[in-house]
This record gives sequence, structure tokens and C-alpha cells, in this order.
Amino acid sequence: MTKDQVKAVLDRVLTWPPERQEDVAEFLLSVEAQDNSDYRLSDEQIAELRRRRAETNPKTLTPTEFDERLRRFGL
Repeated sequence: MTKDQVKAVLDRVLTWPPERQEDVAEFLLSVEAQDNSDYRLSDEQIAELRRRRAETNPKTLTPTEFDERLRRFGL
């Protein structure tokens, strides 16, 4: 995306209702905060995340199963 395209989108945002503008501002601030974070995913972690997100029928856990799994890991 070019700078002109970004500017065009941001200009349109200014025409949106105030509550939607606030949503966008909060989102952009969170993106900016992430950029300033010391935490980073490794390439392997990113690949695993993408693999899991692509699953059509992901395994889910009940809250009880989740608690049991945490206990197994000492958490």
C-alpha cells in the first residue's frame, strides 16, 4: 500500500462517526504499542500460529480441560 493510499483511507476515517473513529484510533495505538514491545515471535512460532489458524476443525478445550492442561504444566 502506498503512502497516498494510506492517506486516502485515513482521510475517509475522518468522515466516519466519532465512535468508529475512536475504534480506529484505539486499534492504531495498540499496533503502535506492539511495535514498541520487546516481545517478538520467532519465525517458527509465526509459522505454527498460521498453521493453527488455517485449521478447518481446530480442537477446542472445555474450561475444565484447559485447567487440567495448565496444572500438568505447573501453572
